[in-house]
This record gives sequence, structure tokens and C-alpha cells, in this order.
Amino acid sequence: MSAASFTARRGLATRAVLYAILVLFAVVYLMPLYVMLTTSFKTLEEIHQGNMLALPGEWTLDPWREAWGSACIGLECNGVHGYFFNSIKIVVPAVLISGLLGAFNGYVLTKWKFRGHKIVFGLMLFSCFIPFQIILLPMARVLGILHLANSTGGLVLVHIVYGIGFTTLFFRNFYASFPDELVRAAQLDGAGFFTIFFRILLPASVPIIVVTIIWQFTNVWNDFLFGVSFASGDSAPITVALNNLVNSSTGVKAYNVNMAAAMVAAVPTLIVYILAGKYFLRGLMSGSVKG
Repeated sequence: MSAASFTARRGLATRAVLYAILVLFAVVYLMPLYVMLTTSFKTLEEIHQGNMLALPGEWTLDPWREAWGSACIGLECNGVHGYFFNSIKIVVPAVLISGLLGAFNGYVLTKWKFRGHKIVFGLMLFSCFIPFQIILLPMARVLGILHLANSTGGLVLVHIVYGIGFTTLFFRNFYASFPDELVRAAQLDGAGFFTIFFRILLPASVPIIVVTIIWQFTNVWNDFLFGVSFASGDSAPITVALNNLVNSSTGVKAYNVNMAAAMVAAVPTLIVYILAGKYFLRGLMSGSVKG
């Protein structure tokens, strides 16, 4: 056997082992999703038979209908649809506003530098490492003063404030690599602050915008701590409703309904990653940390 043939075969063997390991990890990672999905289409009788990895013998949408419209959460049996739309009302403005403010901050910190801009950026970067638990009491006090306690508007404000540090970091690092010459040329042509931002920088920011949307959407949609701390009842997000659904059921546990409700809560983030996930790594690479 020639050396070249031996090297080629060894390369194929190595690649086969790597692919086998990746497939194994993928199966382990996706197994909970598979169990959730199949269980949500099963009847309770079939679930009680104990084979949770088997496909449904009788496919049914009744658990999904009950989870959406009639499952009991606390004292009310209206399903999770109201809380689902609460999360939509929270995540859309929180992502858009925090993203826009982060873009402006990154733009100012890189293209309109002022004395102490590094200190300001350092303080905003520090805010990314503040644990959620530390800001609960101060934020509760602020929401009380603003009369936004126990409301979706209050949760929007909380997520905007907590997310600005991350969005500023993303956009600042992205704009740091943007050519200063283009900004100076635009200034010589008479373009002002907002014209340069909206006509030059923002259209070139699609990769980092995708990263910001995925990051913020995931954090806001999946948040439980802020939701359970600052909202309750009809203003709660779907994560809180899902927890209450599982803990408020009595008698026989309706695992199929619980899994269907969990899938309803997971679908938006799955859709975001499926549609925009391929741009996520690209945006991270283009927004790598600059000095």
C-alpha cells in the first residue's frame, strides 16, 4: 500500500469517526425535543403505557387544542394563548428598542468619540456581567415609581435596560471595524449624524443586526425570573404561565397537554433560529472584539 493511499484512508477513517461523534451528540441533544413533540400528540392512555420514545400509535391534536385554549392555569382555564401574546407584546418592542439604542451607542462610541468614551464603554460592558438577582429589588422600586409594576410595559422596560449593555457591545465591536474614511467622506459631502447612521452604517449592519435579534429574542422570550418577579396574572409571559400550568394541575397529570404547551412556548425561538441561524456565526465573526 502506497503512502498516499494510506494517508487517504486514514483521513477517511478520521472523518468517519468525527461524523459519528457529531451524530451521537446531535441525537442526545435533540432527544428531549423529540420526546416533547411525540408526547404532545399522544393520548394519556398511550403515555401511561410507558414507552416514551415510541411514535404515537394514535395521533391526536386534542392536547394542543387544550393547551392553547382550555388548559387550567391557576384558577382560570383559558389555555396559554393569552400569555403567548403577552410574550409577543414584550419581546417585539424590547428587541427593537434595545437593538436601536445599542446601534446608536456603538455608532457614537466608535465614530463620534468623546473624552471618556472608553470609560463609558467599560461601564456598559460591566453591566453585561451583573447577575439578574442583583437588580430585582432596585428594578421593582423603579417600576413602582413609574407605575409600571405588574404590567407588560414594565417587563419591556426591564428587558430594554438589561439588554442595552449586550447590544452596545455587539454594535460597538462591529462598527469599530467599519472604515472611518467612509464616515469622513460623508461628512465632507454634508451628511449629518443621523444621515450617516441611517444611510451608511445601518444598511451595512445586517449581520450584527441578525446576531442582536437572535440574542435578544432568545433572552427575552425564554426569561422566567423577570417575568415571575415583575408580572403576574393576565400580564405574565408564557414562561410563567407554563410553570403555573405544570404546577397547578391536580389529579392525573396531563403530560401531553404540558408538552404541547411547552412546544407552543418553544416554537418562536425555533423559528428564529431556523430562519436566521445561518447568519448568527457570520455576524459574530464580523463583530469580533476590537480594541
